Amino acid sequence: MKAIRRFTVRPVLPEPLGKLAELARNLRWSWHPRTRELFESVDPERWRASGCDPVRLLGGVPSARLAELAGDEDFLRRLDEAADDLREYVTGDRWYQEHGRAPDDPERTGTELPRAVAYFSPEFGITAALPQYSGGLGILAGDHLKAASDLGVPLIGVGLLYRHGYFRQSLSREAWQQEHYPVLDPNELPVSLLREADGAPAKVALALPGGRAMLAHVWHAQVGRVPLLLLDSDVEENDAGERDVTDRLYGGGSEHRLLQEMLLGIGGVRAVRSFCRLTGHPEPEVFHTNEGHAGFLGLERIHEMIAADVDFDAALEAVRAGTVFTTHTPVPAGIDRFDRELVARHFGPGAELPGIDVGALLGLGMETYPGGEPNLFNMAVMGLRLGSRANGVSTLHGSVSRGMFAGLWPGFDAEEIPIASVTNGVHAPTWVAPEVFRLGARQIGERRTEDALSVGGSDRWDAVADIADSDIWELRRTLRGQLVDEVRRRLYDSWRQRGAAGAELGWIDEVLDPDVLTIGFARRVPSYKRLTLMLRDRDRLMRLLRHSERPVQIVVAGKAHPADDGGKRLIQELVRFTDDPRVRHRIVFLPDYGMAMAQKLYPGCDVWLNNPLRPLEACGTSGMKAALNGCLNLSVLDGWWDEWFEPDFGWAIPTADGAAIDDDRRDDLEAAALYDLLERRIAPRFYEQGPGGLPDRWIEMVRRTLTRLGPKVLAGRMVREYVEQLYVPAARAHRALDVTSAAELAVWKGRVRAAWPRVAVDHVEASATGATAELGSTLTLRVRVHLGELTPDDVEVQAIAGRVDPEDRIADASAVPLKPTSGPDVEGRRVYEGPLALDRTGPFGYTVRILPAHRLLASGAELGLVAVPSEGAGEGAGVLLR
Repeated sequence: MKAIRRFTVRPVLPEPLGKLAELARNLRWSWHPRTRELFESVDPERWRASGCDPVRLLGGVPSARLAELAGDEDFLRRLDEAADDLREYVTGDRWYQEHGRAPDDPERTGTELPRAVAYFSPEFGITAALPQYSGGLGILAGDHLKAASDLGVPLIGVGLLYRHGYFRQSLSREAWQQEHYPVLDPNELPVSLLREADGAPAKVALALPGGRAMLAHVWHAQVGRVPLLLLDSDVEENDAGERDVTDRLYGGGSEHRLLQEMLLGIGGVRAVRSFCRLTGHPEPEVFHTNEGHAGFLGLERIHEMIAADVDFDAALEAVRAGTVFTTHTPVPAGIDRFDRELVARHFGPGAELPGIDVGALLGLGMETYPGGEPNLFNMAVMGLRLGSRANGVSTLHGSVSRGMFAGLWPGFDAEEIPIASVTNGVHAPTWVAPEVFRLGARQIGERRTEDALSVGGSDRWDAVADIADSDIWELRRTLRGQLVDEVRRRLYDSWRQRGAAGAELGWIDEVLDPDVLTIGFARRVPSYKRLTLMLRDRDRLMRLLRHSERPVQIVVAGKAHPADDGGKRLIQELVRFTDDPRVRHRIVFLPDYGMAMAQKLYPGCDVWLNNPLRPLEACGTSGMKAALNGCLNLSVLDGWWDEWFEPDFGWAIPTADGAAIDDDRRDDLEAAALYDLLERRIAPRFYEQGPGGLPDRWIEMVRRTLTRLGPKVLAGRMVREYVEQLYVPAARAHRALDVTSAAELAVWKGRVRAAWPRVAVDHVEASATGATAELGSTLTLRVRVHLGELTPDDVEVQAIAGRVDPEDRIADASAVPLKPTSGPDVEGRRVYEGPLALDRTGPFGYTVRILPAHRLLASGAELGLVAVPSEGAGEGAGVLLR
């Protein structure tokens, strides 16, 4: 019979074991080896059966075993040590606290650092025990929180609690992806309800069209030092439609997604306010929007200020100052876009955010620029318009993003678009195998190894150079063997789910070999990641897999979006190849890719394969996780690999991007290049043995991967860059834009926009004539401009100079401010002058421009306004130096 009600009965821990609950409630256990070892020792079999989840473990341990542990002096000593370590970790000073101290007065905390930062993301991959992620965006967000905790950065994470999470994946007999949505009971997850002082659950409320309302509970997970707030609309007072808003990650149609994003952004800000009120946590000075899904948070903050009698324009400026926006997509199709009428209906009269004019709200997200679709509301565009600072997630992706969003800054060269880049990183304590950690601890000590993985420091990573070749090779073989065991177990389960009988699966015992070169490929399955590129020449792939002396074996995993039949067909094509009895012992597909699988897969592979269409991989972090375990990367030069590739520790797959060929021809060429690398360089190096019987050159590449890439790919490095390059400037701007200053800036911007059509460069002349000049000489530029109703205090007139290409476009440009030398003449024109040093040889050119200028602007491009010379306004732009 089916139960009419389900609830969770929690165990009552004996008093001496009370600290186990404290350890289980803080998700630091998910990346702290000693705490995990402590929980495993409670009941090793139940620990594995629980999926290494302390909450589930403690819910199933028999009372007799708990009583036994309560009298075990050795266990209680280890428990006290773990609890003391956690307490010191969450309260002691770390990098952020040390970073904020004035060097001349250690007792005085620096005032530059933000008191708190709110970090919003639609998904968070913290641990498999909290399945609230689908792929790279969520894993990155989880690693951001964990690294912030290790560094002591006062972050508050904000997301949604999905009752079905993301889907679980299996395969049919015909190799078609099947989706399953298990129901998640929050009472069985490592979260707790945020409660008011009287014990009642804290709730946030959103108004909806038609007089309806949506309520949400706020669940709290503790990620080391960082609180993570997850909003859940499955509340009894809600109607069925509203209860289902947080049913599943990335599910439903446009209105469903819009409601999710309203709850995340608007409800998330309200949840942060409640959390700070109830706990005393400092209010955030900086709000970080991780991708456009959470962009409505800016509107809620504007609404808060309007409720305090601040006008919209001033509130917008104040909110922008303290907002950071990170974009993760290199293609417009990856951005959420909504029909303007849908957005207008949900923010119209009687709905959310009264006091904000719908037209002004729509203006923040509409694609009202060349190349845009003016009837669509674009969440990334809103994120950029509501954030004074923005970034892509690798150097290449920053460049791609500046080109993709250039329409928002007409008249500016792509390199001047105010979108910076902070290359992603990964949280090493989460992704480094315990065996790798233990080897490092033997070499430099446990504490220094923990610091190397969480904080970084090349001196600590350099210690890898002293590890013996034999130890590195034995480690690699151990990890490969563990992966083989994991693959066989998962493959057996997959075939049983596909309908196979156990009696026909004896061949699985021979799948993979712990002494064979192992290649990993695991990620989401959109078409641009090219899951099946390896199948372009199946005969050639078969020869690689079945080579008598230098065979390779491949482990593949990945999920297609439930609505992506094209991605499902790619999986089906690959799985049908892996089912072939001739190769099934050398290539496998593992369904249900997630964090638990990944933590076995990355360490066990020798080579990590990545072959997207360049430049469509924004960053890609799976190869970073593999590298931290001594796995070598084989990748297209895209994302982070484009930035950090060196032939000493990996291989670059040649690409045909930019060539005038069709997609099929491009895939053929790049697949052939992949096969060539595997046949001629990678496999021979793996199997080549030196005088001592070890693959010396391969081991040296592993060593260089760890010493050179290790410190770079850390999430600790990434978070430090966010703090120094984005959070601190945003906090500084937030403090500078009080209500009065924000109103002043808003009025100034309005005046400049209105006057700008009459701003012009009338004439440009230089002191030198002719087509050549000598290196080291100086030109004196004289520029006549018309400022209309503006004054010199409102603008900056600049000379832009640098090398020029054959089309006279200036590269490596530098800007030189020019100064006014006279007041306006009878026609309102002013003269600006300044020297221009000729500091480089070769084709050289200059031009001039006028930009708005104000002390509170984040950049000269902020308003998207620029005036440049018209045809015939000057003497020409080119001067040739010799």
